[in-house]
Amino acid sequence: MATNQTSSAVANDIRDIKPPIEISSGLAWLWWVLAVVLIVVVAAIFWRWWQKRRSQVEFVPPVPAHVRAKQKLDEALALIAQPKPFVIAVSDTARAYLEERFNFRAPERTTEEFLRELSSTDLLAAEQKESLGNFLESCDLVKFAKYEPRETELRGLHGSAVKLVEETEPHIETPDSRPQTPDPR
Repeated sequence: MATNQTSSAVANDIRDIKPPIEISSGLAWLWWVLAVVLIVVVAAIFWRWWQKRRSQVEFVPPVPAHVRAKQKLDEALALIAQPKPFVIAVSDTARAYLEERFNFRAPERTTEEFLRELSSTDLLAAEQKESLGNFLESCDLVKFAKYEPRETELRGLHGSAVKLVEETEPHIETPDSRPQTPDPR
């Protein structure tokens, strides 16, 4: 019996062979490092390309208020056969121009409120204020009192709006536009 126990103990003691252990050649870490470096290089190239592309986007300067107002006034002439839409377009253009140019809250106010605000400012000359008041009151007659003006009156309103824009547009001084002082020699 003792031999049976020792032989079964020996049989339980025998184990299967272990699988082979992989021994690295020492170059595996090199492949990992190369992969990381490659990822970093690709990311850097992409970043430079993206930055260059962003810097090449052309900056388009905004169209000045007076130029945009003149364009809208020219476009309004297509409506001259329809007095009310024409006057609304011309009046709204003038009000929007004044708001953008001088920070008046023109489109949001009634004509009376706007003229009251306008009277307390020095941004426009007295003649311009009076002309603008007449212009806005004439526009209000067409818009709210159902007045039907003739084409000559409509062209006069258009001319008043254009004149207002031209008189109040900013003038950029160029070297050629400066008065020349005579040479004292």
